Amino acid sequence: MDWQPDAEDGAGDEPAPDFGLLGGQTDGSGSSGRAGSGPAGGGAPGAGSASSGPGGSSGADGTGLAGFGPGGVWESSAPSAAMAVALEAAGGAGWRCDGASQRELIGLVRAAAMVESWAAAAKLGYLREAIRGDDDGLGDSYHGDLPDQWSKSLTHDVALALAMSPISAQNLLQTAHDLGALLPGIGALLEDGTLTYSKARAVNDALELLSEADKAKAEQLIVPAVAGKTHAQVENIAHAAAVTVDPGHAERLREHAERNRARVALRRDRSGAATLSGCDLPPPETLAAHASICARAEVYRDCGAFPQVLTDQLRAMAYLDLMNQVSAEDRIAAGQPDTGLGAPSELAFPAEPEPDDPGPAPAQACGGSDCPCAECDGRCTPPADDPDDYDPDDGGPDGEGPDGDGLSGGGSNGGGPEGEGPGGDGPAGGGPVEHGPDQGRDDGPNRRGPDRPHPEREGPDHSGPPASPWAAPPSSPAPPKLIDLTIPLATLLGPARRPGDSHGFGVLDPKLCRALAALAAASPHTTACVTVTDHSGYAIGHGCLRSGRRKARLPGAPDPPLTALPARLNLTITADRLTALLASDVAPTRPPPAGSAATATASWPTTPRRAAPRAARPSGWALAPPAVRPRPGAPDDPHERGSDDDRDHRPAPEDPAWLGTWTITLPSGLQYSVPLEPVPTRHCDHRRESDAYEPNDTLRHLVQIRDYQCTFPTCSRHARESDFEHATPYDQGGRTCACNAGARSRACHQVKQSPGWRVTQPQPGWHQWTTPSGRTYTQQPHRYPD
Repeated sequence: MDWQPDAEDGAGDEPAPDFGLLGGQTDGSGSSGRAGSGPAGGGAPGAGSASSGPGGSSGADGTGLAGFGPGGVWESSAPSAAMAVALEAAGGAGWRCDGASQRELIGLVRAAAMVESWAAAAKLGYLREAIRGDDDGLGDSYHGDLPDQWSKSLTHDVALALAMSPISAQNLLQTAHDLGALLPGIGALLEDGTLTYSKARAVNDALELLSEADKAKAEQLIVPAVAGKTHAQVENIAHAAAVTVDPGHAERLREHAERNRARVALRRDRSGAATLSGCDLPPPETLAAHASICARAEVYRDCGAFPQVLTDQLRAMAYLDLMNQVSAEDRIAAGQPDTGLGAPSELAFPAEPEPDDPGPAPAQACGGSDCPCAECDGRCTPPADDPDDYDPDDGGPDGEGPDGDGLSGGGSNGGGPEGEGPGGDGPAGGGPVEHGPDQGRDDGPNRRGPDRPHPEREGPDHSGPPASPWAAPPSSPAPPKLIDLTIPLATLLGPARRPGDSHGFGVLDPKLCRALAALAAASPHTTACVTVTDHSGYAIGHGCLRSGRRKARLPGAPDPPLTALPARLNLTITADRLTALLASDVAPTRPPPAGSAATATASWPTTPRRAAPRAARPSGWALAPPAVRPRPGAPDDPHERGSDDDRDHRPAPEDPAWLGTWTITLPSGLQYSVPLEPVPTRHCDHRRESDAYEPNDTLRHLVQIRDYQCTFPTCSRHARESDFEHATPYDQGGRTCACNAGARSRACHQVKQSPGWRVTQPQPGWHQWTTPSGRTYTQQPHRYPD
């Protein structure tokens, strides 16, 4: 077996381990082991002793710098609390180590790493004791007094205490169990500082599929061979040992990964660019895919359209084009994008048909008695004789439900050494789940029942925003997974440059925000909303793009991009900016007579300056205030009068002035109405409260906007993929209202109902979790970019 290249530590050119030749390997200091080898027969030198002072170069008790030099008392000692005390004393204030030589400084670094491993071993030991304490006596297997199973409640308690995702906490507990029960020799190497935690876990992972007896045999081969080895070398030694004791292990490991761990992972690189990778894929199909990418790249290279572009960049372009179904001919005709592969440098919205060439138009909801089609099946196209005046679909599902992480990656191996990834706490589940009561509407009967997890249903009643403003025709295939994009409107309106965000990916720079907004607008599956934020970034207002009108295409509008990005586009804007737009959009009803008192006080009535949307900005985007403010107590949208779901949607006298139906204009010329209403953050007037167990559509959506993701502090499951959950259970008098509701992933929802857990909302949007260990953690509302 050959060594595999490792770009991280450069260990790729070392020979494969040969267990027939390996003897006692040294750790670089001439010692093959340190356990119990402290000075003076394993004692702890300097324990409780005073230091000779910062920078002291001598000290018979081992607390000075000299104790960490070659031949010093700590050079061959096992890590301990006494060593940690000596390190602190030798380091002095700010760890400056005054007067230390290079030899002593390297010794200090080495000793600190040993103490770090020792502390990690202590943490795992405490976790094993927590597993013992969590035993309910129902487990069916033990190793000594150590149960082989533990509760999700313990996993989530550890996750909060260590500020890690529940999946990372589960992995940590599993490692603690295995190093204590199955691989005690590896655990001892961690404790004496020979291995770091990441190396010890790599060994445990490499032996995962071995039987218990074979693990013990492999451990005997590994323990004497890993001292002084890099992470990649330790991993290769472990795999070699596994194959040595079980020749079929490598085949089983590969098949297990292909069957259970194959995934596509998306992550944001440190540079802000993206990495999209397939992991644990079947080699035959993967090699064939790589060949296809290389063949497309050769076409790009030979055509001459991409001069001075490196072969790696051509392969990357081919990789994306093949997945986005962009033909080689289209790519060659379009040429190399200006700012990265597949990302146009400027806004590139789809060019709309001219008035005399309507072309295919998006579908719209059935108009009932006014529907122009003869046999309406719920969706229809605009009348042929009026192509420039229509309302896009104002109702219907966006095809999205709680469908897992999708492109966000995650999984047990995503995103970091402890398995953390953008996907949150992984797939919810863990056995059958009892669902809550059937759906009830505001006007339905009160269905009292236990506050149990229930799946979020797909369909028009539980799909979040009312409809996609870019509605796909009925003949389109099933809607794809939508990528969540949060983009500040200030960045699109200009000239402000505010960064955005994408759930599962991370921060988006302003130029990338504009490019992604263009790609999102090019997809017929995209849905769009506007979220109003306060000075803290909390959501305090929200509206979904609804009925729209096709206007003339803006002069000079760019051609549509080669690719489109199906997305949930959430455009954020501050309340202060909306207030400023309102102030700039009003004018006196009539000028007062010259010299009148009104001239001095300027207190005459004001009305909107104009009803038509203002001219588009150079970027093509525009946002216009409401032409007419709704009367207090009257519905703000005539189409919603009489709707049970929206029966309480009425502006209150204390509502902010920016509430109402705004108009947003896209660079393509499309205009959409955006009815803004309050989001119950900090305060709740119960205007969307449901009398039934199930929330109405708008209440569910507003809670999802406010919370953004699961309210368990270390879980990143998106709110759309989480349960709408009552803090105080419904059958115990809890209200189906935003002030008593929060987004909880299925796993966190189940843990919340375990003994010893308690969740409260001291104010709407703030979720306090009290754990069985007696600690309280608070999750605030999501902070949106401004």
